[in-house]
Amino acid sequence: MPIRAVCFDVGETLIDETREWNGWADFLGVPRLTLFTALGVTMERGQSLRRVFEIFRPDIEFSTVRQTRAQQGWRYTFEHDDLYPDARACLADLRARGLKVLIAGNQPKEAESALRALDLPADFIASSAGWGVSKPDPRFFQNVVEAAGVPAADIAYVGDRVDNDVIPSRAAGMTAVFLRRGPWGWMHEERAEIAQAHLRLRTLDGLGERLASLGGAD
Repeated sequence: MPIRAVCFDVGETLIDETREWNGWADFLGVPRLTLFTALGVTMERGQSLRRVFEIFRPDIEFSTVRQTRAQQGWRYTFEHDDLYPDARACLADLRARGLKVLIAGNQPKEAESALRALDLPADFIASSAGWGVSKPDPRFFQNVVEAAGVPAADIAYVGDRVDNDVIPSRAAGMTAVFLRRGPWGWMHEERAEIAQAHLRLRTLDGLGERLASLGGAD
């Protein structure tokens, strides 16, 4: 069956997270290069990103760190400049082709309103926090299927990680689309498991044509 719905991850798929991490470096009181180095090492070791906070501010409770920062005037938001240049056009093209466009990734609940504020051409927006389940849990992808309203075989999931996106979306019966973007994308492209991706992209440009020629998941 042809692809009838496409679901996109958020961070480093549609949204460039550089500005966000710069803000966290300033909040933690460390040079931005230092934070990005710690971020890369943490990713390479396969550790939770909360480890970055533990390194620099072990006194901060990770579960309430956003609340702590908000008390200083910070607001969780995405700016139009945070969107990767090819993101909006890709979403619009898919909708013009008659596909249902969904956005759902491992994000805090606030990301939902932040994404809606960007007025993206999407039919559905959700977050792991809003659903109460995070990737790579199979229940996350079952939620995607329910939101799409079509069988898993008719859905493509686009993301920048092998562990959180490619492997679990394929296991759910979807077409797994890997995007080499951001630190995860560059590192995960070197993994042997990348072979499980049905499509491997460098950009979102032309995704509609690629999906049309590919058909559904096998």
